[in-house]
Amino acid sequence: MFRNAVMDTNVLVSALRSRQGASFALLAALPTGAYRMHISTPLVAEYEAVLKRGQLPLSAQAIDDVLDFICASAQAHEIFYLWRPLLKDPDDDFLLELAMASGACVVTWNVSDFKNAASLGVVVMTPREFLQQLET
Repeated sequence: MFRNAVMDTNVLVSALRSRQGASFALLAALPTGAYRMHISTPLVAEYEAVLKRGQLPLSAQAIDDVLDFICASAQAHEIFYLWRPLLKDPDDDFLLELAMASGACVVTWNVSDFKNAASLGVVVMTPREFLQQLET
């Protein structure tokens, strides 16, 4: 059972687009202590860049507030890039490196993009799967 997660950007975008569904439930569960979210500077920078593309019904200030909340709630890690590329999308390798450094699983809607993560012992699951295993 995993209580530590690295949240892919697509999960955060999904959570902020709708208050329904597993992505929002996962974000809403963060302050309860049900799990620990892990972040790194590159991940927060990616969150900010993607969230501020203008595709969400949120102001820049509201996005900053969400990012501040995540940064205050999550465990930060400094990542040392020791290997690349391993994944289908090389831009996702830093998520895998963060998961390895933190002992967390990767939570994403693009599980197939992380097929090679298993070779390093990193578990990858959808937000729905992560929430279900938290309930057990």
